[in-house]
Amino acid sequence: MTKRLEGKTALVTGASRGIGAAVAMRLAAEGAAVAVNYSGSKSAADAVVAAIVALGGSAVALQADVSDPAACTALVESTIAKLGGLDIVVNNAGIARDGLVVRMSDDDWSAVIDTNLSGVFSIVRAAARPLMKQRSGSIINITSVVGLVGNAGQANYAAAKAGVIGLTKSLARELAPRNVRVNAIAPGFIGTDMTADLSDAIKEAAKSQIAMREFGEPDDVAAAVAFFASDDARYVTGQTLAVDGGMTFV
Repeated sequence: MTKRLEGKTALVTGASRGIGAAVAMRLAAEGAAVAVNYSGSKSAADAVVAAIVALGGSAVALQADVSDPAACTALVESTIAKLGGLDIVVNNAGIARDGLVVRMSDDDWSAVIDTNLSGVFSIVRAAARPLMKQRSGSIINITSVVGLVGNAGQANYAAAKAGVIGLTKSLARELAPRNVRVNAIAPGFIGTDMTADLSDAIKEAAKSQIAMREFGEPDDVAAAVAFFASDDARYVTGQTLAVDGGMTFV
């Protein structure tokens, strides 16, 4: 594999499992030193770091709950201190608290907004200054197809993910004069622990709505992240790429 990110440093939030872990592994394989952020599972994050190091890469595990603005600032500062800089930011951390809106509690609404939307804002706010100062960088925000088309029972999640798309576009306009690109990726159904828990009937129903009739893999999302992070995407900013097998055509 051509190492398109040799000499670069990356921060990936929510990188202890699933899509985040795949993204961290791919960026490391492309040559980047990676800060593997986790909220609760240190052992899982350490396992990702160990896997990266075993393949000859460089990584460090850093704990932070992105729903806490102060923790986000500290996370960015720690990344720069431990890796010697920051070039790539991948906002992947997210939670779900699904339920019909008439039954949704204030806590379930706020928890999802605080992590999935405000967390992205807090990380970018902390990272923007050093990226702008060096006049280079790539920010990739992981949103969702739910943010494009909505989904019953996920009003909080859809609102947060749609907000990430709007935030991405605004940030792209703000940061482009300093050569910092901001893009988003909207995964569809991806084979993770979350989808593994779905019943066979639900899985088959979901696949019937996908043009390619199959779920994607975390590596499919990681490949798109690597593209946006690299100079191959040097003239691309403000975009939302759906990695969904043709589930949505927007």
